[in-house]
Amino acid sequence: MAGSLDVLGPILEMMTWVGFVPGVPLLLCAWVIARRRCVWTTAEGEQFAAGGFLGLHWVDRANEEQKVLLDIPAREGSVESGAVLVHYDLCHPSRCSLHPPRHDNTVLILGWILTGVGILSTLGGFVLLLL
Repeated sequence: MAGSLDVLGPILEMMTWVGFVPGVPLLLCAWVIARRRCVWTTAEGEQFAAGGFLGLHWVDRANEEQKVLLDIPAREGSVESGAVLVHYDLCHPSRCSLHPPRHDNTVLILGWILTGVGILSTLGGFVLLLL
């Protein structure tokens, strides 16, 4: 039993470093990304076909008229001029979509997992000291 505990100590030490060293900077990066991210909002707009692509036209919060061509090819006859709900970035109105934005939190999730591994390994190391 004592031999297996001697091997467990270095493994827990290594896992503490493997968890904390990349985990904490990833959490900081996720925090910076979340702080710099601009807010998206919605507006009533119109869709139209222009040059074979789908276009959007709306008036933003500053009462400025915005027109954007999306990278979506417009199928002939399928795009009818009509009212749509446009989701756009307040900082960069040319970033727009017909669907709500989906913010991926991959960096945050990975940071929490690695930091959690570091915390659990540290606690395991302290428990191992008491045995």
